[in-house]
Amino acid sequence: MGRPRGGQRERKKEHYYKAAKREGYRSRSAYKLKQIAKSHKLLLGVDRVVELCCSPGGWTQVLKELDASLQIVAVDLDMMSPLEEVKFIQGDILDENVIERIKLLTGGSVDLVISDCSPKVSGHWDLDVARQLSLAEGTIDIAFKLLGNRGKVLAKVFQGPGFQEFHQSVKNRFNSVKLVKPDASRRTSAEIYLLAIGPRGRGSQNSS
Repeated sequence: MGRPRGGQRERKKEHYYKAAKREGYRSRSAYKLKQIAKSHKLLLGVDRVVELCCSPGGWTQVLKELDASLQIVAVDLDMMSPLEEVKFIQGDILDENVIERIKLLTGGSVDLVISDCSPKVSGHWDLDVARQLSLAEGTIDIAFKLLGNRGKVLAKVFQGPGFQEFHQSVKNRFNSVKLVKPDASRRTSAEIYLLAIGPRGRGSQNSS
């Protein structure tokens, strides 16, 4: 999501929207994950994945397409139509009870946490950025609890008020942090993806 601009809502005219319909993906954002996974070897060394804000399931489809053996726990406030061998939790990722359910289903340790979270749009830019930043911070917190020493987290974030501070806070917690803008993201969008690898200060806990 970015600041409103003329023509952005004409999604059916977009290349990736049409491609998603044609190729059977549940969302155009599927291509964002495909591009990131290819260019950054996202699934290398990954067996267990937690996907946050998964509905309608475009990213989940891509995960299973790229590696059918992945063990996936997907979470969203909204229901997601079932996908074979994907465990689904309906709930708020900022709810501690949901986090406990994730731990139970994953055994408490995963290799990758991914999040394409966006808030319900209010139309007020600063408010929407703050809400999205809260989701991104929640993603990083969940990832830090679940990832092994070489684990990865990919999270969407908006480049607005609070972004620089958030970026620095993730740098303080992970060994490697990159900002990624896939071609499938709209050029006018404020969204960018943060890829962090290797949570710090974990010792031997949750070693992958």
